[in-house]
Amino acid sequence: MKWKKYTIKTTTQAEDFVSSMLADLGVEGVQIEDNIPLSPEDKEKLYIDILPELPPDEGVAYVSFFLDAEEGHEELLGQVREELEGLRACVEIGEGSIRQGVTEDKDWINNWKQYFKPFVIEDILIKPTWEEVSDRQDFGHVIEIDPGTSFGTGKHETTQLCIRQLCKYLRPGDKVLDVGCGSGILSLVSLELGAGHVSGTDIDPICMEAARENLGMNQFPNEKAVFYQGNLIDDAKLQKEVGAGYDIAVANILADVIIPLSPAIPKHLKEGGIYISSGIIDFKEEAVTDAIQSAGFEILEINHQGEWVGITARKKG
Repeated sequence: MKWKKYTIKTTTQAEDFVSSMLADLGVEGVQIEDNIPLSPEDKEKLYIDILPELPPDEGVAYVSFFLDAEEGHEELLGQVREELEGLRACVEIGEGSIRQGVTEDKDWINNWKQYFKPFVIEDILIKPTWEEVSDRQDFGHVIEIDPGTSFGTGKHETTQLCIRQLCKYLRPGDKVLDVGCGSGILSLVSLELGAGHVSGTDIDPICMEAARENLGMNQFPNEKAVFYQGNLIDDAKLQKEVGAGYDIAVANILADVIIPLSPAIPKHLKEGGIYISSGIIDFKEEAVTDAIQSAGFEILEINHQGEWVGITARKKG
């Protein structure tokens, strides 16, 4: 089977945004090429004696995705071009051109798994389902995750920002709302930390399947969590199904979604309930902070990891 390779020329600043946009359009996996120097931590993870010398980083990145060469893709490519133009309003995407080529037959959907290794946040070991570890007993909590084709291994900076705040603010028996749940990683962390019940929402039906499978993989009873497909911002039916009385709401999405989402969160939280949000690029911090405060929240903490921001707030009484 041959694949058509489509490569978007963009900026390193926008590569995460472009990748997320493609995932929202149903593209299963991307390849990112840039000349950003590896951090000392990244170098330690590579089993290579001599690293290649990269050209100077000029802020250019190439985001590639692969589609069946036997099918037509003009409708999807039209959507990609439209979304790229929309991204220009919030981030510098650079040229935004799309180059087409043909590549050899490979298992593009599964090759990424070689790069997803077990890692630790606080005292939580997060491991892929296909990896074995011998020292599980050395950790307070162990979570197994297979994101499938949905977003969420837990390793991204924004997810880690949310996990640390869940460790800090979640109390046993709490009721948690996970907005934009993806693979269900934050729902799983919440249950592992002692949440009494979790409700997850996502606009992508693929995420529903992945989240439910990961729930079972970690041996949590089905009655402990429920996952809804839909947009909590403007779906009145979904808002009613999700209900109220949550102790914590967590949203790891994007700044441009968190801004309109924040006014919809208070109706679901108890007085004094905690709202944890991330997926916020640093230059959007002020806009998101203003939106959260305008929605009736008191800012408790603003945390940074790399270029990403996490904001923790409390619903005013």
